[in-house]
Amino acid sequence: MPPSATGPAVDTHAHVFRQGLALAGTRRHTPDYDATLAEYLALLDSHGLTQGVLVQPSFLGTDNSFLVDALRAQPERLRGVAVVDPAITDGELHALAAAGVVGVRLNLIGLPLPDVQAPAWRHLLDRVNALGWHVEIHVQAARLADIMPALLQAGCRVVVDHFGRPDPALGVSDPGFAYLLGQADSGRVWVKLSAPYRNWAAPACGASGRVATQQLLQAYTPARLMWGSDWPHTEHRHLASYPAATQWLDDWIDDPAQRRAVLADTPLQLFQFSGDPQ
Repeated sequence: MPPSATGPAVDTHAHVFRQGLALAGTRRHTPDYDATLAEYLALLDSHGLTQGVLVQPSFLGTDNSFLVDALRAQPERLRGVAVVDPAITDGELHALAAAGVVGVRLNLIGLPLPDVQAPAWRHLLDRVNALGWHVEIHVQAARLADIMPALLQAGCRVVVDHFGRPDPALGVSDPGFAYLLGQADSGRVWVKLSAPYRNWAAPACGASGRVATQQLLQAYTPARLMWGSDWPHTEHRHLASYPAATQWLDDWIDDPAQRRAVLADTPLQLFQFSGDPQ
């Protein structure tokens, strides 16, 4: 990873939270530790990263207040992706935008897919588009084809989490991953190179992640790819660390120009960063 002196570099996927916050009734993970903003900023500093994107953890549901407080504390350095109910008011959406939120996330692992063509969802997506936000989706590769067409038809810009979540048993042979590669021509889909341990056994994160990255680079070019640490790695803390996450990017991409685009040019534009964060 480059030192900060070489220019901007963005971590596009991290979470902050603390114990004692109100938790969503339906959740896959209940943390027994804190992941504080101070810890995260220290990690950015020590790894030469200038900016970060905080994603609302699924276990906090639609209460984005802790996320918003973090964004307000570092308005030049951080952007956010919120989780919202389709019934959210215009005022609430604009308050999130003022705090630095630039997208909404649909974390659909273990959940039924929403009918995003229903009136309430279409109204939300219209407002998301009007704000210049994107829709981030976290779903298994096999289910991408069941939700992405409707989002693209609605005019959304779509960010796909964690390599598109191919089946660990199939990797890049997953038909869902092939479907994801085929969506590059839309010009409105981005993919996060992040959390390889959610797709492959830990020892294979470098090599298998590289194979997937090279295919994504060929399909999407660096202009539609971004890197994220997935800190604090939630259920996978025993498999990952911030140094490991940065090393994986070096394992996946050799070309300095491609790495610079993935780390800086693409996320700076998509997440609406402006000015010098230092």
